[in-house]
Amino acid sequence: MARYTGPVCRLCRRERTKLFLKGERCYSLKCPVSEAVTDRHSRAYPPGEHGRDRMRQGSEYLAQLREKQKARRIYGVLEAQFRNMYAEANRAPGITGENLLRMLELRLDNVVYRAGWGASRSQARQLVRHGHIQVNGKRVTIPSYRVRAGETITLKAATRENFNVRRNLDTLERSLPAWLEKSDNGFTVAVLAAPERAQIDETINEQLIVELYSK
Repeated sequence: MARYTGPVCRLCRRERTKLFLKGERCYSLKCPVSEAVTDRHSRAYPPGEHGRDRMRQGSEYLAQLREKQKARRIYGVLEAQFRNMYAEANRAPGITGENLLRMLELRLDNVVYRAGWGASRSQARQLVRHGHIQVNGKRVTIPSYRVRAGETITLKAATRENFNVRRNLDTLERSLPAWLEKSDNGFTVAVLAAPERAQIDETINEQLIVELYSK
């Protein structure tokens, strides 16, 4: 399966914002785009030989492209997947941009991340692929599986004592969104409803993505 295997901090630097792709490191002073990093080791500029030159104001198209890339990288979705998802969101009733974000939030790997079982969406995706997650009591190993209202997502009993999972639950200060509900000591999550735009806390301007694909 195709996936990005390069340095993820490079992606945050390219978008010049925290994408929270590396778990605990993103909350520490080691993050190269942290506002608290002010010494000579700070790298809060795009990567590459001409990284500092890219900080100047760009075109309208560049702003739209960067917003699309930022959304893709936050949720860990490849270009073809993202484009197909946009096409589906465009066909669905309602506001296209909100439909797109809702579909991204309803991915199984994102729900596992929101539940706090994974420190990052990459770690959550690994939990799904390795068969540690059950949906309505059945094992699901497809990270892009789209959960529906009324479904319950459960962490396998054998995985609940996993060191990384326990550490994430004990140390991550991540609030559960209102469209999800925890039970079973935090090892089961129920999907109450599809999320509304106000319940999605990612700083994504979905209108710029719509404008990009509407050209």
